[in-house]
Parts: sequence; C-alpha cells; structure tokens
Amino acid sequence: MEGKMLARLGAVVFVAIAITATVIELTRKDEPPASPPAEIVQPERDPLRKGQRLCQKLGQKAIDDAECLRVWAETRDRFLRPTLAPTSPSSAGR
Repeated sequence: MEGKMLARLGAVVFVAIAITATVIELTRKDEPPASPPAEIVQPERDPLRKGQRLCQKLGQKAIDDAECLRVWAETRDRFLRPTLAPTSPSSAGR
C-alpha cells in the first residue's frame, strides 16, 4: 500500500509542476530585442541588385555577357569577403 501511495503522490506533484510551467509560459510576454537590428542594404537602393536582376532575365545568354561576369564577380567578392579577425595580444608580439 505504501508504494501505491508514493506513486500517486509523485504523479500529483508531476501534474502540478506541469500545470504551473504551462501557466507561466502562457502568461509570459515576448520582450523586444535588446539591440536594434543591423542596418540592411535596401534591395532597391543597391546598384548590384539591379545588375543581378538583368543577368537573371538574360538566362543562358548571361554566361557570355561581360557585364554579367563583372556583376557575378562583384557579388562573389561581397559574399566571400573575409571578415576582419581580432588580433590576440599573444600573436601581436611574434
């Protein structure tokens, strides 16, 4: 009999914790982000975007177009541009 009572008590405690967690989650309000989002280049203001759209419209002919090759190279450079890694004090003296 003692084992049954302990199991029931455990089940009641588990259900009580689950209900409490659910109520807390439902009453919690979303907080706005702490920092403003990073400035994003607007697509309509980016001259490279216009070139990309023109090359997209050319389709297969864009492979032979010098302007499209330039636009693709600039896009690749912008995308793959290495970020500046901070130098650590231990590597600065070497």
